[in-house]
Amino acid sequence: MAIKGSLKEASLPDVLQLLAMGKKTGCLAVTHRNNFGYIYFDKGKICYASIVNRRDRIGDILVKAGSITQAQLEQAITTQAKHRDKRIGEILVAEGAIKRDSLHEQIRLQIEEAVYFLFTWTQGTFNFEADVAPEEQDFQVAINPESLLLEGARRVDEWSLIEKKIPAFDLVFDADRKKIQEAGVALTREQEMVLNHMDGRRDVAMIMEDSGLGEFDAGKAIYGLVSAGFVQRIGKTRAAEPAVSDTRVDEHRNLGVAFYKTGMLDEAMREFRRVTELRETDASARFYIGLALMRQGKWTDAVEAFKLCVAQPGARASALHNLAYAYERLGRYDDAQAALDEAMRRGGATDPRIQTSLGVVALRAGEVVTADEALQLARPLFGARPPTAAWFHYSALTAALLGDLERALALLTEGIGAHPHAAALYNNLTAVHERRGYHSEALQAAERGVQEDAGVAQLHKNLGDCHYRAARYDDALQCYERAVKLNARLGDDVYLKLGNIRFKRQEREEAVRCWEKALELDPSNAIVRNNLDAVRQVL
Repeated sequence: MAIKGSLKEASLPDVLQLLAMGKKTGCLAVTHRNNFGYIYFDKGKICYASIVNRRDRIGDILVKAGSITQAQLEQAITTQAKHRDKRIGEILVAEGAIKRDSLHEQIRLQIEEAVYFLFTWTQGTFNFEADVAPEEQDFQVAINPESLLLEGARRVDEWSLIEKKIPAFDLVFDADRKKIQEAGVALTREQEMVLNHMDGRRDVAMIMEDSGLGEFDAGKAIYGLVSAGFVQRIGKTRAAEPAVSDTRVDEHRNLGVAFYKTGMLDEAMREFRRVTELRETDASARFYIGLALMRQGKWTDAVEAFKLCVAQPGARASALHNLAYAYERLGRYDDAQAALDEAMRRGGATDPRIQTSLGVVALRAGEVVTADEALQLARPLFGARPPTAAWFHYSALTAALLGDLERALALLTEGIGAHPHAAALYNNLTAVHERRGYHSEALQAAERGVQEDAGVAQLHKNLGDCHYRAARYDDALQCYERAVKLNARLGDDVYLKLGNIRFKRQEREEAVRCWEKALELDPSNAIVRNNLDAVRQVL
């Protein structure tokens, strides 16, 4: 279920209720300007939440909460460097720095705070992607969204008041400590913590960071101090230094990756282009720009993006591989071959995907023998892993084109065993069975392929051919119509048969329309021309 929309049209609490009631599993991405947050669900319950570019690493959180010391964190980081498979929270528990229950409680509080902060966003967009899990988290919770909604609503109401005094996080406040002392009032713990970091230089964002308080608690504390006249706004943080910091670049990069993962491709490219504006030679950002353009089908633009990427220091063979793929989609096979050759020189010689692409490009260029040789060289590079579905697809295709149907059949059987949901393999298997005269097996393969992916036009066409051969014309008609609906330029053959079926059903005008379409796709088709001449004489 795709859930997208604007926070102006549907509030975040309403969206959370919808996902909870539907017992959904996946990731809800929320964005507002340059802010980006995630809420992950597992069967309708919140299991994790985070906000991009907000420091919420568990080690830092625990130090700020006083649960562990900085020395204990540094020791755990040293240990993790020797044991990359262990997470920092697991190491802290093992070293006795913190009890597991305390660790879990702190993580749970941080997740709740992230959700509460997202509740304050009244503008922006949201996008839910099903079956996406958080990456590498020490601990995941199981929180009923309903349990957060009441507290969240209270905080939203209070935040609307807080924003009147603190409209931005780059404001700088200073405290009148003499007035506070003379007033003799009891300050809250949060107000004391805020004052400890309020020095006339730190802005609100820095105070929130340094105090370890969440946005809401810190904002509420500052609001109270401002309302009482104990602190005054004295300005904003000064403009950033001309030199570009790693932090600023990483912020744009992290946002770009977050947008890219949730399919918000224009927003992703905007962030990666900001990275390239700050650091012109950043190969990684240009790589992602190319990927986003390919996903949008903008192959010419993708070529230019990857050409800029591979020209940067440190560009990897994978960038050249993607450049070759973009060239291939444009039919520029010589350029694709050159890009792949350069990828091989830059360390891609042992990459089975690059070697597979060499075979694909050769096949596209009509060099079937060369393609078969390249694909055979790719197989051992996969090692103990089964080759990709693409390798089985093109290897079987080249074998069939070379007339070796037995090898094609063996490859497809093995490929389907390794990739049972790859519709393209069932499509190829259908064609091989047809050529071998095994019509019943061809029908079964085509039907299974359509079950795996009903969006493949060629599968519907092949399934229609199976029915057509068996004189099941009504079934064939339905299959052909689905095929041309998915791809109107699938080929003259499908329109020829559509016309034949329409003619058998006494639908002569429809038959003529189909045959005319076939002739448009292939003006040299003599059978279609004869059919049209014959029917026009009768009409």
